Amino acid sequence: MLCVEDDPAMGALLVKELGRRGFGVRHVRSANDALAAVEVEDYDAVVSDVRLGGMTGLELCERLVARRPELPVILITAFGDLDTAIAAIRAGAHDFLPKPFELEELAIRVTRAAELRALRAEVRRLREGIVTPAGIEEMIGEHATMQRVVAMIQRVASSEAPVLIAGETGTGKELVARALHARSPRAAGPFVAVNCAALPEALLESELFGHTKGAFTDARAPRAGLFVEASGGTLFLDEIAEMPLALQAKLLRALQEHTVRPVGSDREVAFDARIVSATHRDLESRVADGEFRDDLYYRLNVLQVRLPALRERGSDVLLIANHALKRIAQRSGKPVRGIAPEAARKLLAYDWPGNVRELMNAMERAVALAEYDDVTVADLPEKIQAFTRSHVLVAADDPNELLPLDEIERRYILRVIEAVGGNRTRAAEILKVDRKTLYTKLKSYGWRPSDPPLGAPPT
Repeated sequence: MLCVEDDPAMGALLVKELGRRGFGVRHVRSANDALAAVEVEDYDAVVSDVRLGGMTGLELCERLVARRPELPVILITAFGDLDTAIAAIRAGAHDFLPKPFELEELAIRVTRAAELRALRAEVRRLREGIVTPAGIEEMIGEHATMQRVVAMIQRVASSEAPVLIAGETGTGKELVARALHARSPRAAGPFVAVNCAALPEALLESELFGHTKGAFTDARAPRAGLFVEASGGTLFLDEIAEMPLALQAKLLRALQEHTVRPVGSDREVAFDARIVSATHRDLESRVADGEFRDDLYYRLNVLQVRLPALRERGSDVLLIANHALKRIAQRSGKPVRGIAPEAARKLLAYDWPGNVRELMNAMERAVALAEYDDVTVADLPEKIQAFTRSHVLVAADDPNELLPLDEIERRYILRVIEAVGGNRTRAAEILKVDRKTLYTKLKSYGWRPSDPPLGAPPT
């Protein structure tokens, strides 16, 4: 638990006495320190004095409830009048305890708060379990590429083998992961997700494998880690390509042994979770470049679900856009009914580097700006309005304009790279060349994976 008390003596007393009663307690002296603490560590409850220097305990409670609604806050104060109690309730406090109080009473209330949080987490997990079976139905699309994805999900969901979901940013990889979990024999278990790119290496290791009390600064209480928390269910490792090399070795061992070693511990802890990972990177190229372990790649890529880019799905663009428009218009109360023909042509012509997520954002903007019953071109983002597709010149009427064969090859290769969003493995498949040959040619053209797609509007 987290204790917020600006009086050092009172804070030390709470740490000592609650620690004697079995609680792991971290003491901070200001509301700002408390807000920073909950961003980097998980707590079962927060106990805060109302009267603090600077931001008050009531203001802190409001911010904590807004950021972490599942985290119970207990407010204590020497000014236990009715107005303060009402203000605490309005701020979202779980409990209110006036001074002076018995430490045993505080311990009881903290225990109840922690139990309530655990109960809320279980209810949330059960609700997610009810919602997630609709995952496939939420994958709107009639194009053959999406029908193959749906068929693949149905085929591999019942397997225990690891699944790698590949696809560009915004194609719906977590939606696929949830659909796999919901249709698996583990559907009644937890679905636990972590973004490997969102945390620094040390924190990611602790998040995945857990840690012991005192393993590092601020490790006030032991933590099981996500591998153990996902036991009986599915662990979803999003953005797996961003995992540091040193941590990749530890992940490989965990997958091989089905055990993890918490940070600071000398013993292994068993887990039983199915591993589903996802990436928008070309993992084969990262393996070849020495940025990802080949043995880990083969361990994760037993089964693969490849999501098509939105530009590969033809008229699915309009299908998704209309579905999003109706839902957003209904939610906002605006009488927007459809998409004007010229706006629809713009949507179909655009390359959608952000895929479905970008399309949803574009429709949100369009509905907000719409002045008529239908979305017009003027309601679309400027980059969609201004977009022009690149073309490859392979012939001309004037012989002086005809290009050398190597220049035609260069332009065509770069056009294919553009069409597949920079995925060298997919481009090599289309061009019917090995990936090493393609990589050599791209280097000779001065192309880099970070370059924007050809034909994209300037930023």
